[in-house]
Amino acid sequence: MNRVAIIGSGFSALSAASYLSRSGFEVDVYEKNSSLGGRARVFHEQGYSFDMGPSWYWMPDIFEKFFDDFEKKPSDYYNLTRLSPAYQVFFEGEDKVEIPSSIDEIYTLFDSIEPGAGNQLRKFINSAEFNYKAAMDEIVYKPGKSVLELVTPETVSRVNQFFTSIRSTIRKRFTNPQLIKILEFPVLFLGAKPEDTPAFYNFMNYADLVLGTWYPMGGMYKIVEGMTELARSLGTKFHTSSSVDEIVVQDGEAKGLIVNGEFKEADFVLSGADYHHTETLLSTTDRQYSEKYWSKRTFAPSALIFYVGVKKKLKNLLHHNLFFDEEFDEHAVEIYDEPKWPNKPLFYVCAPSVTDSSVAPEGHENLFFLVPLAPGLEDSEEEREKYFDKVMERLERRTGNQIREAIDYKRSFCVSDFKSKYNSYKGNAYGMANTLRQTAFLRPKIQSSKVSNLFFTGQLTVPGPGVPPALISGKISSQLIINEKLKHLSHADI
Repeated sequence: MNRVAIIGSGFSALSAASYLSRSGFEVDVYEKNSSLGGRARVFHEQGYSFDMGPSWYWMPDIFEKFFDDFEKKPSDYYNLTRLSPAYQVFFEGEDKVEIPSSIDEIYTLFDSIEPGAGNQLRKFINSAEFNYKAAMDEIVYKPGKSVLELVTPETVSRVNQFFTSIRSTIRKRFTNPQLIKILEFPVLFLGAKPEDTPAFYNFMNYADLVLGTWYPMGGMYKIVEGMTELARSLGTKFHTSSSVDEIVVQDGEAKGLIVNGEFKEADFVLSGADYHHTETLLSTTDRQYSEKYWSKRTFAPSALIFYVGVKKKLKNLLHHNLFFDEEFDEHAVEIYDEPKWPNKPLFYVCAPSVTDSSVAPEGHENLFFLVPLAPGLEDSEEEREKYFDKVMERLERRTGNQIREAIDYKRSFCVSDFKSKYNSYKGNAYGMANTLRQTAFLRPKIQSSKVSNLFFTGQLTVPGPGVPPALISGKISSQLIINEKLKHLSHADI
């Protein structure tokens, strides 16, 4: 009982691979694409290095915990720098707010925008810190098997936070619309609207404003390279361009995979690929969740992404730039309630070359644009170009840069690409949203109830979307496999 076949090579799969290899398993990772990293891949063109997926490095303590489990540190694999300012937000008119890296400076900033807001933020952050520690020390490392996993002395004392929204909590303390948007922004990483996200998740504000925004020099792919190096050192074998066609099941037990038409025997199968897609690799009788089930879930947004190279340096841009200069709620409705291409989209621009000269040729700028979209939309080159012009016009106007005339590289990525490259359900970009009805034990299960020795990991199961949760998901799933092996061994002894 020592062989594990892992489908996919995203963060959760890489995490699980290291834990399982360390525990004595023979681990093979099968990745359909030509490079490792799942949605966190990288590509190089014309001297530019473009991270394709995650661009925010939050919750550094979770990365530290992961590497510490192997007596390593993040600095053994990549060098972090804390961004200061952390990011900037563009609002309507000419208003713009830079978020400092110091929480004391942030208190002062809030007071300058809304008298008394600094003190209100202190109280809010104290609650957020309490929830962060309760979540990270206990809840998020649970396997999502029972509601009792949510019951701790800390959560019992604040149970109402699971039944009130982050939006209502914020708006009880703050009235300024800019501050409200700044505080509601972090829950977008959970993939849901603020009014649908439990107040308990205000711990994301603690992660944002106190723990800070970081960047691994060389790009986010340095994390993938570090985790891959660690896994390989422990014995993991990686196979790229290896598309999984079927999960082989005999007598209700996973026996291995069909990869590029060839059978690969395994004692355990762990999928870090899209959960819905993984179940399509099984016969209908072996699937836990029906198409009707998936159609009723709330999925995190998809995205229209542009990777852009500019042959000059730009002014008035930070590493992270949020354009909230149009109506937040209107765009949210067009993602979740009445899915369609947004009329006046909010968008995000990452300019890593502001921090890191290695990701662009000298004197050039590396830009990453992201427009959140409803999953399942039909996209075309014409639609993509229409939205490129929309966001570029606003970017140029708000920053005072003439950019389009200096573009020397451009590539887009949208709903259809998320489907084709990552087998993503409806082309979602971030998995399943962490709404109240999709939290913890209410998410799709890590361990299959239909097929023994089949497990799942990643952003559609516990704990949820995001890079740090993916590391945790890998640890949880690997521990369940280790426990299953021990159970088999004890039965064999009997």
